[in-house]
Amino acid sequence: MLMLEKLWNVIKNEINSSHSIEILDGIKIKYLGKNGIFNNYIKKIKNFSFEEKKKYSIILNTIKKKTISKIHIKKNELNKLIFEKRIQKEKIDISLPGRYIKNGSIHPINYSISCIQHFFYKLGFESINGFEIEDEYHNFDALNIPKNHPARDNHDTFWLDKNRLLRTQTSTMQIRMMKSEKPPMRFIFPGKVYRNDYDSTHTPMFHQVEGLIVEKNINFSNLKWIIYNFIYNFFNKKIPLRFRPSYFPFTTPSAEVDVMTDSKKWLEILGCGMVHPSVLKNVNINPEIYSACAFGLGVERMTMLRYGISDIRSFFENDFRFIKQFKYI
Repeated sequence: MLMLEKLWNVIKNEINSSHSIEILDGIKIKYLGKNGIFNNYIKKIKNFSFEEKKKYSIILNTIKKKTISKIHIKKNELNKLIFEKRIQKEKIDISLPGRYIKNGSIHPINYSISCIQHFFYKLGFESINGFEIEDEYHNFDALNIPKNHPARDNHDTFWLDKNRLLRTQTSTMQIRMMKSEKPPMRFIFPGKVYRNDYDSTHTPMFHQVEGLIVEKNINFSNLKWIIYNFIYNFFNKKIPLRFRPSYFPFTTPSAEVDVMTDSKKWLEILGCGMVHPSVLKNVNINPEIYSACAFGLGVERMTMLRYGISDIRSFFENDFRFIKQFKYI
């Protein structure tokens, strides 16, 4: 049992010289495990006298407690060392510039359409998308456009065959919705339209938003109120505007709306009017009971006025320098 007096020094040296958690766990099993050295000493004490049992039990338990404590302290030291090494390995140099992420932006045309939709949603309108390939009936005949009207010619319209064409206006959706729905109704129809024209203010493809209201006792005053408030809302200010008498085959009376530009010139931005009784009859709506008003605007022209853009072709040239300007609108 003299070895017992030297045991603590041996244990202490082994613990101090351990450099990993695995080695420390091995020492713990060696001395404190079920078949460890401490348990072997306890088994041997059984054969001693009472006085010897008392003496050596006290010494053995003291060494055992010190061993447990020493292993715990050493384990904490090793864990701290491991953590510090991990921090050094994963260290971030905060002086380095961050990674620049090039986020995209909403195209100004899409943003303008979204603004238009948001305004009319508040007035109870529903937004409907339609077909870009139309037939002659919905694009011309049902809208009271004469057979000899120049809009039907090849130099104005993209014909696919004798009956099908790329729609020249979103008014085609007015006919389709009035045929499929029953009054009262409030719709807007945003979408692409196509006309054979190309210069700084015209492109072969552009965007329109058409509006339609069919209700009892709707009149031109209601239409004017809607347009006034829409224009003020879209441009975020009360800009000068005027209603100018005009002609459209599918509305009567008809008007074009002009706004005053920064150069003090009047510029037409939309057309509107009361839907022609013949158009209502074409879709089996009784014009004696219901009246309807409609309006149509070019999104590109509205957007050009809103942001001071001089060339409509800029919208479709995919120039990132142009698009980036609208990232935070």
